[in-house]
Amino acid sequence: MTSYIALLRAVNVGGTGKLPMGELKAMCEAAGFADVRTYIASGNVVFGSRLAGKAVKKALEQRLRDYAGKPVGVAVRTAAEMAAVLAGNPFPEAAGNRVVAIFLDAPAPPGALQEASGLDGERLALGQREIYVHYGEGMADSRLKIPAAKAGTARNMNTIAKLAGMAAGKPAG
Repeated sequence: MTSYIALLRAVNVGGTGKLPMGELKAMCEAAGFADVRTYIASGNVVFGSRLAGKAVKKALEQRLRDYAGKPVGVAVRTAAEMAAVLAGNPFPEAAGNRVVAIFLDAPAPPGALQEASGLDGERLALGQREIYVHYGEGMADSRLKIPAAKAGTARNMNTIAKLAGMAAGKPAG
């Protein structure tokens, strides 16, 4: 059985896109996923499945569409892939809450970083299917726009570390 991490896009604890994590866990269990665990109320779920990654993504997106009445994007990574994202952080000297990986379904197109606009001290780098961003002064006032990341979903390195640990069998606490 493969250990997976699913990262939902545009899910939060209030307003539009609200999805209680208990509902997400129930959806995953109904899809046949095993040992389902959520982490913080922002659309992070760890589970096991015998399905391939694309089938996991399809099954979860269909259940989310049925629940929300609209498409909800999902990025899926294996435990090994999530560990590689963490290990591949090109800004390891920066605080974990100031570096994000934007998870994409496919590798970013050539020139993706050159198309970014609004840079003001942020540093960018490409991963396998991620775009790393170091927000030197924090995200709050950033005007950064990355067209290639529009359909992606971002998580900071602290969250990625916790999810990688959970997927490797370490407790969430």
